[in-house]
Amino acid sequence: MTPPSRPAGGVLVDGAAVVTVDDEFTVHDPGWVHVVDDRIEAVGSGPAPAEVRARVGRVIDGTGRAVMPGMTNAHTHLFQTFFRGLADDKPLLDWLRDCIWPGAVHLDRESARLAATVGLVENLRTGATSVMDHQYVHIDETIDDGVCTAADELGIRFLLARGWADRNYEPSLSESADTVIERTRRVRDRWHGHDDDRIRVELAPLIPWGCSDDAMRATVAEARTWGAGTHIHCAETATEVDMSVDERGLRHVEWLEQLGLLGPDFQLAHSVWLDDAELDLIARRDATVVHCPVSNMYLASGVPRILDMRARGITVALASDGPGSNNRQDMFEVLKATVLLQKVHHLDAMALQPEDSLTMACRGGARAFGTPQLTGSLEAGRKADLVIVDLGSVFVAPVHRVPSALVFNATPADVTHVIVDGRILIDEREVVMLDEAALLADAEVSARDVFRRAGVESRLTR
Repeated sequence: MTPPSRPAGGVLVDGAAVVTVDDEFTVHDPGWVHVVDDRIEAVGSGPAPAEVRARVGRVIDGTGRAVMPGMTNAHTHLFQTFFRGLADDKPLLDWLRDCIWPGAVHLDRESARLAATVGLVENLRTGATSVMDHQYVHIDETIDDGVCTAADELGIRFLLARGWADRNYEPSLSESADTVIERTRRVRDRWHGHDDDRIRVELAPLIPWGCSDDAMRATVAEARTWGAGTHIHCAETATEVDMSVDERGLRHVEWLEQLGLLGPDFQLAHSVWLDDAELDLIARRDATVVHCPVSNMYLASGVPRILDMRARGITVALASDGPGSNNRQDMFEVLKATVLLQKVHHLDAMALQPEDSLTMACRGGARAFGTPQLTGSLEAGRKADLVIVDLGSVFVAPVHRVPSALVFNATPADVTHVIVDGRILIDEREVVMLDEAALLADAEVSARDVFRRAGVESRLTR
């Protein structure tokens, strides 16, 4: 399995409502987008110029459709596609102990590759062209290679946030800092920068209570010698913050600051239970927050202070979190939940608008991924990562405002085309790289085997 080749002569999407998500949030309705090789050549209003139409290899009729930048799912755990629905009605720490750890320790390279492939196809179908996988299962040292292979073969833009914990965690999933650095170097040597930087690797301490001070200093220093970022769960639950205060006398962001580590290369996943001083620190150090609204509701973790973050100029990206605590990776659902959660929490119908949610998913996601000048908007010179959405279904039409329709009405079923790096990966709703039914059949067999070995009840059905 390999990604499709780029159409000779490029691709033209003509007649669509073009939602650029540029600095002015320009919408060309109708408009056009011209792609050449892996880049956006031009974007414009009205019909595409005749000379452009004459020379492209593929014209996609955008009539009745919207074209938008590919979103970034800025925090997920792809292996958890095998864990959907096993942990309903459990808080985070019980969910980890009772459902995630028992199965995770029985994963191997092939099961992880299949789980990742299913999860990445799911992401593509929901409009995510970039995915950040906080991958912390290394019971088999070759699992990371299997996950990166899945991303490579599908053609998606991918960041392996190589997770680790060195204390207070499931022993078979724990590693010393030296082991983490040594193993991650090997993964980076093979995968980082692969296919014109489509695949990236960084380090990702798992949770503050699972990471020692010395290991944090060592791994962050190593990541910075690579020019890479650091990805970490932060203040996801009140219980975890209390644990940190009891042990260290510090809240999570205070701890990172005291270690001298917090900076613009940090991605802080969840960030639910932060006080004013922590928000001020994040703003001062220019770190990025990754908001996972559906997961936070699923686990009853709480409501992050998104409005206060934005008021301070903090970059916020959006994510599904892993399929074990969502239970899906649906970025359209995330777009809608982001807006609605803040509206109801603040009892303010104007708390967030659709444009805000799209900006966080696209521009904020590009910042989290490390490509703020390359992805996240439809502008000439940026990477050709774009999604086409059908606006003509009974669930969407009639459309009065396209951004509103994308956030409040659209679903993965409305995604007709996904283009990543100039390659058409979904074409008229069909995944072109693989047999999707065969993939799901193989994944079901593999998942059954994992949970049989784990002794965990599985209700997988055909």
